[in-house]
Amino acid sequence: MPTSTAKESPKSSLKTLTSLFPFLKPYRRQFVLAGIALVIAAASTLTIPYAFKQMIDLGFGATGVKSKTHIDLYFLALFGVACVLAIATGARFYMVSWLGERVTADLRGTVYGYVVKQSPEFFETTKTGEILSRLTTDTTLIQTLVGTSVSMGLRNVLLFIGGLAMLFVTSVKLSSIILFMLVLVVMPIVFFGRRVRKLSRDSQDRVADASAIAGEILNAMPTVQSFNQEENEARRFASSVENAFKTAMARIRARSSLTVIAILLVFGAIVFVLWLGAHAVIQGTMTGGELGQFILYASIVAGAIGALSEVMGDIQRAAGAAER
Repeated sequence: MPTSTAKESPKSSLKTLTSLFPFLKPYRRQFVLAGIALVIAAASTLTIPYAFKQMIDLGFGATGVKSKTHIDLYFLALFGVACVLAIATGARFYMVSWLGERVTADLRGTVYGYVVKQSPEFFETTKTGEILSRLTTDTTLIQTLVGTSVSMGLRNVLLFIGGLAMLFVTSVKLSSIILFMLVLVVMPIVFFGRRVRKLSRDSQDRVADASAIAGEILNAMPTVQSFNQEENEARRFASSVENAFKTAMARIRARSSLTVIAILLVFGAIVFVLWLGAHAVIQGTMTGGELGQFILYASIVAGAIGALSEVMGDIQRAAGAAER
């Protein structure tokens, strides 16, 4: 178990997080059930824009009794899809939350069991606060990853792929333009993602340093008091906390920049493509329902990318915790 000052070889986030697989393996059934609920929820979400397209073209485009029949039918279908989406989303949330809590409990037990078997030299060179940080702060980050971020990441990956496929079904020309522009968006996201990972690991190390200093002072409080060093030690701890705060703020600024850049670039590209689509409707090369469907699928794709940028921040932090 390396200390916070140990230099670690650079690893990708996903490669680092594969070390968690042994903790997930005993719960394959729950993982599969969560995956099934995830797929059903994503499929339900992707069905909604098509239902709107049918409603606009066949419902509003028809007249009299036929129009009323189509509108009633598609609104009823939309409600049915919403029911399926609600149930599948609730089931997914329950299963992944259970997995997050269970894996975290197992991980804490494993880490503690490993620590208590170390040699006396280990406890002389490793601060108590550092060990406690591994058992609490780092495992909590991994709980967030397993119980929330992985599920949200997979959900938005499915929505992105499915939404992109349906965009091409709706309009190949507009989808080709938007895909090209999205490729340009990925580059700054990858750049800032790497910076967030490094700052996340540094932030966790600084928190561990502060905890270690506090543990060291509290364990030696009689000695500290006998030499009247209370104020000096308080200043030393305050300095360590301030360093942790500055590092955390650097991480927050980098992650905020990542989110801002991703959302601005993605939605800017989508607005441009939708402007082209509006002209296509005016020219009669695209129906109003198809444009409405395209808009909804474009919104799903944009929302998925925005959510994935948030999830990547959680993955970077959890990867730092897993490396520690």
